[in-house]
Amino acid sequence: MFKRILIALDHSKADDALLPRVKELARLTKADLLLIHVSTGWAARWQKDLNLSDSDEIREDRAYLDRQEKQLREEGFTVRVYHATGEPSNEILRIGREEQCDLIAMTTHGHRLLSDLIHGTTITKVRHEAEIPIFLVKASPD
Repeated sequence: MFKRILIALDHSKADDALLPRVKELARLTKADLLLIHVSTGWAARWQKDLNLSDSDEIREDRAYLDRQEKQLREEGFTVRVYHATGEPSNEILRIGREEQCDLIAMTTHGHRLLSDLIHGTTITKVRHEAEIPIFLVKASPD
């Protein structure tokens, strides 16, 4: 069924809702996992264009991915990580295609009205443009 699952991590408490469900699915299907996190701060968005060194955000995000990878490997999963910068929806879609993933797993924060217009854009774009299924898990309230 699923051979490679892309897991879009927020580097927030939302990941605590997503990871257990994806791990259960991956165990059932024996899927490999691809963790992705997209750093979105100013330095991350302009790092390549302006040849900037890593910001604290980027270093923290990479360390977070490394910890998640280590934990999943210890639990017996085959996992790789991908750290990206820029627009999250674009990077999730790009990596999903390049890595031939057959499922994208993400969290939804359950925003309402104006907040949804501001914060829900990543999921909206991914769900409209992805050519593979999307597995959405509602994040626990912070």
